[in-house]
Amino acid sequence: MKIPQLSKKPEKKTCHNVDWEDNYSWIHQKNILEVLKDSQKLDPEVKKYLEEENSFTEFHMSDTKKIQKDLFKEIKGRIKLDDESLPYKDHTYEYWTKTTVEGNYSIKLRKKIGTNVVEEIWNGDKEKEQIKTEYFGVGDLEVSFNDKMLGYSLDLKGSEYYTIYIREISSNKQVTEKIEDTTGGITFSLDDKFIFYSKLDQNHRPRKIFRHKIGESIKNDELIFEEKSEAFSVGLSLSSDEKYFFINTSDHNTSEQYYFAANEEKPKPKLIKKRKKGIIYSVNSWNGYFYNHTNENAEDFKIDICDNLSNQNWKTYLPPKEEVLIGGLTFLKNWILRGEISNALGKIFVKNIETNIEEEIKFTDEKVIDPGISLKQRDRNTDYIHLNYSSPKTQGRVYLYNLKTKEKKLVKEQEIPSGHNPDDYIVERLECASHDGRMVPMTITRHKKTKVDGSANLLLYGYGSYGNSMSPGFSSTKLSLINRDIIWVTSHIRGGMERGMKWWKEGKLLNKKNTFEDYIAVAKYLIEKKYTSKNKIIGMGGSAGGLLMGAVVNQEPSLFLGIIMAVPFVDSLTTNLDHSLPLTVGEFDEFGNAKDIKKHFDYIFSYAPYNNIKKMDYPNILITTSLSDNRVLFDEPAKFTAKLRDYKTDNNLLLLKTEMNAGHGGKSGRDGAIEEIAFDYAFALKIAKKN
Repeated sequence: MKIPQLSKKPEKKTCHNVDWEDNYSWIHQKNILEVLKDSQKLDPEVKKYLEEENSFTEFHMSDTKKIQKDLFKEIKGRIKLDDESLPYKDHTYEYWTKTTVEGNYSIKLRKKIGTNVVEEIWNGDKEKEQIKTEYFGVGDLEVSFNDKMLGYSLDLKGSEYYTIYIREISSNKQVTEKIEDTTGGITFSLDDKFIFYSKLDQNHRPRKIFRHKIGESIKNDELIFEEKSEAFSVGLSLSSDEKYFFINTSDHNTSEQYYFAANEEKPKPKLIKKRKKGIIYSVNSWNGYFYNHTNENAEDFKIDICDNLSNQNWKTYLPPKEEVLIGGLTFLKNWILRGEISNALGKIFVKNIETNIEEEIKFTDEKVIDPGISLKQRDRNTDYIHLNYSSPKTQGRVYLYNLKTKEKKLVKEQEIPSGHNPDDYIVERLECASHDGRMVPMTITRHKKTKVDGSANLLLYGYGSYGNSMSPGFSSTKLSLINRDIIWVTSHIRGGMERGMKWWKEGKLLNKKNTFEDYIAVAKYLIEKKYTSKNKIIGMGGSAGGLLMGAVVNQEPSLFLGIIMAVPFVDSLTTNLDHSLPLTVGEFDEFGNAKDIKKHFDYIFSYAPYNNIKKMDYPNILITTSLSDNRVLFDEPAKFTAKLRDYKTDNNLLLLKTEMNAGHGGKSGRDGAIEEIAFDYAFALKIAKKN
């Protein structure tokens, strides 16, 4: 089949006295935000190219049709399709969700406490059918405090422009106008007369909080708060004691918070602490005290306490620990729970308020786990919580845990209908030295029959941005590769916070290359220890993890058999220079400001995947993207693919697959998500010659 060719329309670019040429910059749509809302506004020439690439990919993946179907059936077979969540007790009702064999979306159910009459208050599949839409993204689903109204938000393109609807549960009728162009979040006032929501501006940035009176015209909506900085995004939440609403405004590196009383008739948010660059804080209230989770004078966070926000006489409640990331607090009447992460492993602690004694909660004898807690009811006068954990080999388990007696009872276990035996798998936590001596953790999962003699293929997953930690939880989908003799390794590289705030700082801005070096070091270590061999590794990452994939494949292509990159941030210099794009300004503290700061420009230019493609052999590469993605615009992977075709000197596969009706998260619905995973895995098995 003929290789797709994107027309070259050279454009001379210059910045900080540096000149370069871009043959494909023309495909960026000047009206991109309009295109995100309406794909019909896409340039016909660009659309034709994307469709040609899709046909090319379809042709070269045609021999994987059977394995795609097998994988789909296999992955779906590990999911209990007719499942129900554990109930959550509200004031007078308990609520839960269920899924069905036929459906792709969840159903929300409730029953009055003390009765057996079950009401269906939301059915995603029925809602989708009524609207007649291909893409159906559900943002928020909230019930009002009086249990009479349901608030929900929908995105019908994948572009993350959410429309809010408020419905009376008893009549199933809309009780207010739909509210368009929001972030999707819905917060009811305690008296159920209002909702609070955040509106997106012309650049798809949430910088305004509005209050809408239910039943009245949206023209009368009150502006409660407006953030002036284009780099900051706003959100609103209710305090744990339900006495205050908190407005949080932040970029990735700095935050500021305002508050007003939950019963305030005319909200006038008051500032808690003025923003300081690099200082993150979040205040909550409970039992007459305010708790501040902050990194001020505490790199890996601490928690301060005070009894009055007017004088703010803060005292240390929980001091910082070096390279231990301290999480926020969960409050019960007699208990305070918290989490922390160190060396890419989480722990949960509980404190008895009466005795002031804090203890770690023990989940299991397994060392590498992903622990968590959740409340089982709204009333916090209880000694019971839900305790949950999973591991790379053990499916999710939920226990009813008595904080007083420390007794736990298994109340739900993730069912694998097709069968699963955790003893068939081996999980290891290892670490290796990076280029500068820093030790990088990795989590290795393999089948017990897979030999460690260099013969196995290995999938090496990485992300390493925004301080996001990669937790070692269970994923039934990964078993489809692990059971086929492919070792799965998650690299806990810098740019995340697996080893605290410093781990993040050492992987961003002018330290960004540490992220790439860490990943390469892990790959070489795995080869050295014979988990795999050179040219048997398949790299995988998405979004900022796609930036990682693009950088390392330019740097060390011979290490890899293949690369799978989803919605990849690969034209990072061009995007960083364009301050009108939705995310650019808010990410200056993560990647830098190339337009205004020369050293940032030089540094980003030195690693940006699109700008550093070379004349050389590349491994097999699969790139996936979505037309309505507002986070990583489709033109980035499209340009990257076109330029790679110009430069690569090999005959390996280079495939670009664009979802024409989806956003950053890919296809909507359960089956859509499974189809995408099956496609990616089929590519991995094809290049590993295991299909």
